[in-house]
Amino acid sequence: MDFQSILSAATGEHGLAVNPWAAIAYLIAGVFFILALRGLSSPATAQSGNRFGMMGMTIAVVTTLLTHAPVTVDGALDAIGLIEILVAIGIGAVIGIVMARRIAMTAMPQLVAAFHSLVGMAAVAVAAAAYLNPQAFGIADAAGQIYTVSRIEMGLGIAIGAITFSGSVIAFLKLNGNMSGAAIMLPGRHIINLGTLAAIIGLVAYFTVDQSPWVFWTVTGLSFLIGFLLIIPIGGADMPVVVSMLNSYSGWAAAAMGFTLGNTAMIITGALVGSSGAILSYIMCRAMNRSFISVIAGGFGADASAVSSGSKEQRPWKPGSADDAAFLMSQADTVIIVPGYGMAVAQAQHALREMGDLLKKEGVTVKYAIHPVAGRMPGHMNVLLAEANVPYDEVFELEDINGEFAQADVAFVIGANDVTNPSAKTDKTSPIYGMPVLDVEKAKTVLFVKRSMGGVGYAGVDNDVFYMDQTMMLLGDAKKMTDDIVKALNGSGH
Repeated sequence: MDFQSILSAATGEHGLAVNPWAAIAYLIAGVFFILALRGLSSPATAQSGNRFGMMGMTIAVVTTLLTHAPVTVDGALDAIGLIEILVAIGIGAVIGIVMARRIAMTAMPQLVAAFHSLVGMAAVAVAAAAYLNPQAFGIADAAGQIYTVSRIEMGLGIAIGAITFSGSVIAFLKLNGNMSGAAIMLPGRHIINLGTLAAIIGLVAYFTVDQSPWVFWTVTGLSFLIGFLLIIPIGGADMPVVVSMLNSYSGWAAAAMGFTLGNTAMIITGALVGSSGAILSYIMCRAMNRSFISVIAGGFGADASAVSSGSKEQRPWKPGSADDAAFLMSQADTVIIVPGYGMAVAQAQHALREMGDLLKKEGVTVKYAIHPVAGRMPGHMNVLLAEANVPYDEVFELEDINGEFAQADVAFVIGANDVTNPSAKTDKTSPIYGMPVLDVEKAKTVLFVKRSMGGVGYAGVDNDVFYMDQTMMLLGDAKKMTDDIVKALNGSGH
């Protein structure tokens, strides 16, 4: 029996695995992926979740290589083709390992957006390859006519993949600072977006009866375009939702291409990623009092007049020092620490944990308050605090701790502007209006660590907490300021 016969015994039409061992292997991989998602739901189990994900992906890749190994025209194993695949996997693995080791946690959100763009482009490339050579993929008859169901899968895959790619590129540029984080409102954007989406849906439907090149490539071009148009109007306050939403898109693109390739592992993985990303996006929208439909429609409900220019009026504020902060916190009964993106930029999480440990030694109750969208992606602050070995039982989500600020002696805010801004509750012209925020202004004393008074948050709005009577501004690099507070706590001057 030649290798082609062995391969045929393991695969069915369209390359779909029917060999019971392959089916079991994909099922096991799917179980590992589910366990990975469950593990990643908590910082305490995130490491085991990652390991489950790695094990599942290893099983899926090895099974796919065994059941879809390249063969020559005479049915023998194509050693050169197999080597090329293994080399490509090796190159990708090296790039991934190097990036994972070198990337700063502050750049993790844009790295995630970049990865989403690669998944989207991979879906586009697979769909294009299948369209140009459908018989090699087993999705066409002898005359080259693509099966109707395959046209639907291909049309959806390339549309979702292209949207994911271009939308992720814009998200990367905004997160990386190459493009303004403010919402960019194009004139007539609603009509343009709805018209473009309607055209894509109509052409995908028409593609089922006419596989002409102009239909396929027009769907591709319009999908790339709408990806840009959907993300450009979304402002910085909603970017964590965008990252989660693009994660969902990448999953659905992978699932659609799984059907085209006849690979059940891709279908399972894509469906898990797509559904979990959609659920997370919905939960985050509820936490931010945002309309899920408005966000995924490209800021459909946003008002151009609500976009802040970032201008600030000159108002009196109270400066403070590390010694002042150390004295106030050491005399407190309860200190609630609110980390934000400024802490991430300065890599101050380790110094912050040391500060918290010193305060606990003096009998101070220390808690950490995490806003659902603190930082630039979901769970950003949780990961940073876990990296610094902050005890999980000291970290609380917004809804669990917001009522405690009124009883807290000190709220120590380190680089969190938008998520502590009370204008979200009162100013209808604010781009963050309606978003639940941490009520730090209710604490007896607010210590606010900020690089300077000249900057504003990612959403581009000033924070009234800076100018309140109980607020002391600690200006400077977040890590240096925290280190100085630690030194003061270790000394005898407080």
